[in-house]
Order: sequence, then C-alpha cells, then structure tokens
Amino acid sequence: MWPRSFGSEDPMSTPSTSPLVPRRLRPRRPVSPERRRQIQRRRLVAVGILVIGVFLIARAIDAVFGGGSSHHTHAAATRPPIVSLEAEVQATLRRQAAAQNVGIDRVLAYTPFVTSGGGRRRQVALTFDDGPGPYTEGIVKILKKAHVPATFFEVGFLEPYFHAGTRAVARAGDVIGDHTEHHPPLAALPKTAQRDQIDSQLQWMQRLGVPPPRLFRPPYGSFNDTTMQLLQKRRMLMVLWSVDTQDYRTPGVATIVRRALAGAKPGGIILMHDGGGNRSQTAAALPTIIKKLRKRGFEFVTVPQMMADDPPPAGQPLPHYAGGG
Repeated sequence: MWPRSFGSEDPMSTPSTSPLVPRRLRPRRPVSPERRRQIQRRRLVAVGILVIGVFLIARAIDAVFGGGSSHHTHAAATRPPIVSLEAEVQATLRRQAAAQNVGIDRVLAYTPFVTSGGGRRRQVALTFDDGPGPYTEGIVKILKKAHVPATFFEVGFLEPYFHAGTRAVARAGDVIGDHTEHHPPLAALPKTAQRDQIDSQLQWMQRLGVPPPRLFRPPYGSFNDTTMQLLQKRRMLMVLWSVDTQDYRTPGVATIVRRALAGAKPGGIILMHDGGGNRSQTAAALPTIIKKLRKRGFEFVTVPQMMADDPPPAGQPLPHYAGGG
C-alpha cells in the first residue's frame, strides 16, 4: 500500500506538489513584477557585498606588511611560471653557501640568535624583509651598482608572483634567509603551524634552486621556545636587528636615511624592506645611505660574512622588541 502522501487521496498532496516529483516537472507559479524587482535588488546587494569583501581582504593583506601599494596589488594579479636558476648558478650558490655556513655554525655553537656583530670591525649589514616584490629587482640593481652585498629575508607566498626578484638576489650573490610562508606572529601559533611556516618557505627555495636558508628572521620579532627548538633542529640562526629604519611606514626618504645613519654602529644589522608594500622610498634612500656610510668608513657585508669576520659575544640580551609580542 502506498503512503498517503504519494497518492491523490491526500487532499494536501498531488503528483505535481509531492516531494517525489522533480522540481523541474512541477508547474511554476507566476512571478509578480514587484517580486522580480525584489530579487534583482537582493542580487545587486549580494554582488556589492562580495566586491567590498574582496577589497577589504586585499587591504588586509597590505596591512599585514604595514603599507599598501597599488603597484604591488596589480603585479600580483598574474602568476608567471616558476623558473629555476640555471645549473651553473646553482653550483655557484652551493659553493658560496658552504663558505657562508662556516661562520653561521661557529655562532650557533654558543647562541641561537644575534642582533648584531661583535663591533670590533667597522662593518654593517644591510638586510631587507618581506620580499620578493615588485621593488626587489630594482633594489638589487642599486646594490650591485654600488658593489654592496646584502641579506634578504623572503616570504614564501610571494614567490609565485615575484620569484624573478629571488633569482635576481641569488644571481647577485646576496644571501637569502627565511621569513616564513605568510608572515604571521609565530608566538601566537602552535608548533605544527610554526613548523609549516618555516618549512614552506624552505620548499620554495628548493624549487627555485636556492640552497636551503640557514638564516631566519621572525616576522614582527615574534617567537617563543617552540620557534627556537624548530630552528635548532634545522640548524638555522635567528637574525634580529640593531637598527630599524621603519621604512615600511613610508615616512619619507630623508627620514629613512636619517634613521639608518643614526643607528649605524660597528657590527650593526640594519632593517629595511624590499617587499610587502610600496618600497619606492626605500629604493630612493638606499644610494644616499650607502654613500654616507662609506664616507664614515663602514664596510658592507652580508650577515654570514659578519658572523665569520666579527661574531658577537656570547650572552647577547634579547632586544625589547623581540619575543612573544
């Protein structure tokens, strides 16, 4: 016997309204003009909310790095194919890395992090965070023209869009360090998430033919004991800084120059940015910074070279900006 809801014996159910009849076979009720206008208005509102949401997400990504850039946003709209470095360049990088690792291993034997060199030699290390980006290649050209080596701490999620910048850094003989995959404050993450942030960036370097980074810089200076344990297992040295130009705030070229010069001391590690936003002020300030520091008798070195030539003393205290914040 059929259920009552299926047959016409039930006055509340007919073959056209029964749930067993497909919707496409049921007769459609006419839609009034007012109802049609309501549907159109709702669709327009939904589209508007979607557009606003996309805009806010884009702004939030720029806010992560402390400054927006329309050039950055438009450039990131396309993803050029990943191109690994040429075999001969990779071989050169491996030889360079072997030499650089001597100083890194020596310092790791007594400290897991550094904020500066020893201060016995008049050396400074220029470091750039948050790349690669649309300004990276230009900054590399400025450094190369001035015969200045530098150290770049790169973010993994930008590699698909701007890996040409990474290749330019590598070809110039500059050092590439790990700055995580997505630039989060590591102290707020559990161990598995921290591990993934560190290792994902390592995998990008492998894909591009760059030797595994031995230097690591935590975004925002945020880390904890878990971070230290992960770095120790990977034989990576945490590199903090002694001079912060705060160029990510785009304070003006003159201010960036003034801050770099005011903080520069023997063994100084100077923090600037080549990615994560509009870095045109950084690029414009760089030639003056180089010229004036050279005039003061400073030698420009990479962080690994500083660790080999003039390593810091044991027991460096953590700076006020670093740790769980």
